[in-house]
Amino acid sequence: MDTEIKEEIPVHEEFILCCGVETQVLKCGPWTDLINNQRGTRPKLLIFIIPGNPGFPAFYVPFAKALYSATKRRFPIWIISHAGHVLAPRGKKILTTSEDSNAEEVKDIYGLRGQVEHKLAFLRTQVPKEMKLVIIGHSIGSYFSLEILKHAPELPVSP
Repeated sequence: MDTEIKEEIPVHEEFILCCGVETQVLKCGPWTDLINNQRGTRPKLLIFIIPGNPGFPAFYVPFAKALYSATKRRFPIWIISHAGHVLAPRGKKILTTSEDSNAEEVKDIYGLRGQVEHKLAFLRTQVPKEMKLVIIGHSIGSYFSLEILKHAPELPVSP
């Protein structure tokens, strides 16, 4: 891939409170808010990357940019950190949502099941219900992806 093209691709960093835990999300492409985006400009599909350990999204940015270019910049690509693996820098705004109601329900947010619940809570609060998903998992992220499919069959995940 041409590195000049990759450098022009916007990557937006956000920290949100998900299940009561700071969570880094890197968003490749111009779409940073899919819930409040007007329907006419909202993409039909989101590519969602769940990293392997140690759960740092920044490691996957070159891959996300290459994938974004390969899909002709038609779909957003979001990379989520594992719960508790990335802390927001001092002074960085942490976004909150009124729908972060699962915070008390997740007993072991840092365990395997808790990490799956963390990703599910994010998808349910940050991604429109009708938006198709392509979930890419690396290493333990693959396990999380399979568990998401098992525990949330209502999510419109593309095969």
